[in-house]
Formats: sequence, C-alpha cells, structure tokens
Amino acid sequence: MNFKRQNREPVEVNLTPLIDIVFLLLIFFMVSTTFTKENHLNLDLPEASAEAASQPDAALEIIINAQGDYSINNQALVNQQLDTLKRGLQKALAGRSDAPVIITADANTPHQAVVRAMDAAGQVGLVNLSITTRQPRSER
Repeated sequence: MNFKRQNREPVEVNLTPLIDIVFLLLIFFMVSTTFTKENHLNLDLPEASAEAASQPDAALEIIINAQGDYSINNQALVNQQLDTLKRGLQKALAGRSDAPVIITADANTPHQAVVRAMDAAGQVGLVNLSITTRQPRSER
C-alpha cells in the first residue's frame, strides 16, 4: 500500500496576539508605576568627642517631643506637617541663611519626625545641622 502524501502547509505560530499582550502589559506597568523624586540630605557628620560643643547664640533650636510635635526656639508649631515646619524655620530665620540648627529630640521620638526636621532645614537652605544628645546616667 502506497499512500500518497498530502501537501501540508507548514505549521506557523502566529505571534501577533503575543506581541499585543506584551505591549498591553508594558503600557499597564508604565501607567501604574509611580515615580517619586528621592530627596536626600548631605550631612558632614562630626567626629565623636566627650566634650560638649559650645552653642552659638544665633542658633535655631528645633525641639521634638515624644509625640513628634515641633517647637522652634520654644515656640510650638500648630501641626507636624513639613510645610508648617518650613514656614516656621523661615520665620525664625528672618532673612539669615547661615544660622546653625540644633535638633533636640526626645528618646522616644519617631525617627520620621527627626528626618522631617532635617529635610525641612535642608529645603530652607540650612546646612549646619547638629543633633543634641545627653550623656548616659552612669557617666554623670
């Protein structure tokens, strides 16, 4: 028995739907992705020393309590927002741009509150930042 071979068309995979799906996924991910501008603050950290540094008279002092509330030069701010903190710093600066900033935070202050204070100082243009600490009770 000798069967005749049938002429078959070559098998081809249609890639058009696959390409359509890939482009749809690409567009979806591009639209749904959020791009954030990362802000960072360049700090020149001082060397550790056992002596207390002298506090300049014209320094701005940002005090942060355990709840994250701010005070600038012993004047409480109405809320914890970054814009409020920046406006308070600009008001306390009164046109100066080289004033040192001293950040005093409670031991239980959320780290975000300290970072927000540093960010506000950097956005206002202040570059001389200090963070105060106290000596442990055993060394007193």
